[in-house]
Amino acid sequence: MSTPVLYYLPPSPPCRSILLLAKMLDLNFELKIVNILEGEQLKPEFVAMNPQHCVPTMNDEGLVLWESRAILSYLVAAYAKTDELYPTDIRVRALVDQRLHFDLGTLYQRLTDFYFPTMFIGAPLDEGKRAKLTEAVGWLNSILEGREFAAADHFTIADLTLLVTVSQLEAFEFELKTYKHVKQWLERCKQYMAPYDYEELNASKAAMLADMFKAKMNQTGGT
Repeated sequence: MSTPVLYYLPPSPPCRSILLLAKMLDLNFELKIVNILEGEQLKPEFVAMNPQHCVPTMNDEGLVLWESRAILSYLVAAYAKTDELYPTDIRVRALVDQRLHFDLGTLYQRLTDFYFPTMFIGAPLDEGKRAKLTEAVGWLNSILEGREFAAADHFTIADLTLLVTVSQLEAFEFELKTYKHVKQWLERCKQYMAPYDYEELNASKAAMLADMFKAKMNQTGGT
């Protein structure tokens, strides 16, 4: 069985979730960096494999997947020894899937909408987008009320992808202290992931993106 190949960029939040899961599963990838800041994703051979030319992209013996949350689900099904991280119980899995979609379509989307135009092109911050992000964090806070974890009574890939998003918000110095349930859940997840190189694979890379954002803010005189 050949080693799956992961095309990635270390600071990318979706890529970080895949690397963390691989560490949890004791799964080795053949890692290939694709520097999207230099346009490497537009090389013909990469576009031929993934017409959407985004990272992460995984090739597992000819199965090519992109969209990090789809990759997370596949990796647990293919390589995990148990279903704990992506339960096969239909009702629990439905909640895991809903949280994955909430992260993809709402929480992480609103994070990128607010921070990334400034971070990548120096655009001024949009207060309307800040309000939308704040709204989404409030929804997550409500989801987590009365729960230790996002979807099940234990850590799942829903917590993993949300952890990467919320830890990036924290690195960006988004004010989380008014969101009690989010704060408690965040600390619980950080502790859970500490043995899986959380600091190296996620926290340090979240800080790297935050530094990029702050540098752009200083250049543009933003607040």
